[in-house]
Amino acid sequence: MGQCSIDFWPVDAKLIDETCRKTPNPNLCVSSLKSDPRSSGADVKGLGIIMVDVVKAKAIIGQNKVSGLLKQSPGDLRLKVCSGDYDAISNHQVPNASLAFSRDIPHIAEEDMSEAADEARACELSFSGRSPLTDAVADVASITAAIAKQLGG
Repeated sequence: MGQCSIDFWPVDAKLIDETCRKTPNPNLCVSSLKSDPRSSGADVKGLGIIMVDVVKAKAIIGQNKVSGLLKQSPGDLRLKVCSGDYDAISNHQVPNASLAFSRDIPHIAEEDMSEAADEARACELSFSGRSPLTDAVADVASITAAIAKQLGG
């Protein structure tokens, strides 16, 4: 039985490497996918679904951070805009992209993940380089859009 798992993992690792090589941040792509046990048996579509989950997790972290900062500075318009951006990512783009991947409509997944990356970048830019957040959502959303594109998006 150990022989089987040894035989399968290199094939999976090869698919992850080949898929990630075609994204804007191959190292982050590989580390994100290899940290999820579902990637060991996933095809490219499955890798895309996993990356949507990564985007969701990072967006929730971002939204929680924004909410905490808004409690400290309730009048900060930049934070209010960011809250809306992260809300759109979590409640619109992520579910739509996930559904699009599962229904084999990669161009919709690509569109939604590109929008998510743009929303996250807009939030970051509103702070003129001094953002209390990070661009982690933009990075993983861009990777996910590139994976969707490989599926024919």
